[in-house]
Amino acid sequence: MGFSLSQALSVHPEALKLRAERTKVLASNIANESTPGYQARDFDFRSALAESDTGGGLLLQTDGGELAYRTPNHPSRDGNTVELGVEQAEFAQNVADFQVSLTFLNMKYKGLAKVIAGQ
Repeated sequence: MGFSLSQALSVHPEALKLRAERTKVLASNIANESTPGYQARDFDFRSALAESDTGGGLLLQTDGGELAYRTPNHPSRDGNTVELGVEQAEFAQNVADFQVSLTFLNMKYKGLAKVIAGQ
C-alpha cells in the first residue's frame, strides 16, 4: 500500500491556488473602481474547486475564460459595474477563507510530520 501526499492533503492545496487567483480578480475589480466602463469580474469558487477535484486540475483561465461578469445592484452612469462595498466584502471573505485553508493545510503537515517521526 503506497502513500499519496495529494490524498493526505485533501482539497486544501487546490483551494489555496483558487483563493489566490480569486484574490487577483477581486483586487483588479477594486483597483478599477473608478475606471469608466470597467466590468467587475469574479468566478464561482465552489464550481471551480469541484472541477479541479474531479482530476482535471485547475482549469481556471483568469484572462477571461472562466470569469463571469458581476451584476451590479446599482449600475453607474459610466458603465462601471464595480461596487466598492461589495468587492471589499468579497475580498475580506476570500482572505478569511484562504487563512482557513492554510490553517488546515498546516495542521495536515504537522500531523504527517508526527507520523513520520513516529510520535
